[in-house]
Amino acid sequence: MLRTPFIQVAHPHDDYTVTLTFENGERRLLDMSPYLQTQVFSPLRDLTLFRRVRVVHGSLEWPGERDMGYDSLYAESVPLVAS
Repeated sequence: MLRTPFIQVAHPHDDYTVTLTFENGERRLLDMSPYLQTQVFSPLRDLTLFRRVRVVHGSLEWPGERDMGYDSLYAESVPLVAS
């Protein structure tokens, strides 16, 4: 069974999406807007806080110990096609 690749780079956008670049070179887009309805992630509606995302141990983390695992992020994101 193959391991889900770790995230290397995360680039947040003002529409609450994040472009993710994984260690295998794949680029995917994650839409965080559905998660902003949950208690844990609702503070990220503040774009200043949302933009403070960082990659930690191959996953995403925001201030306040809000995080998501790389396997969930991979499954919930969609591939970006080079144009």
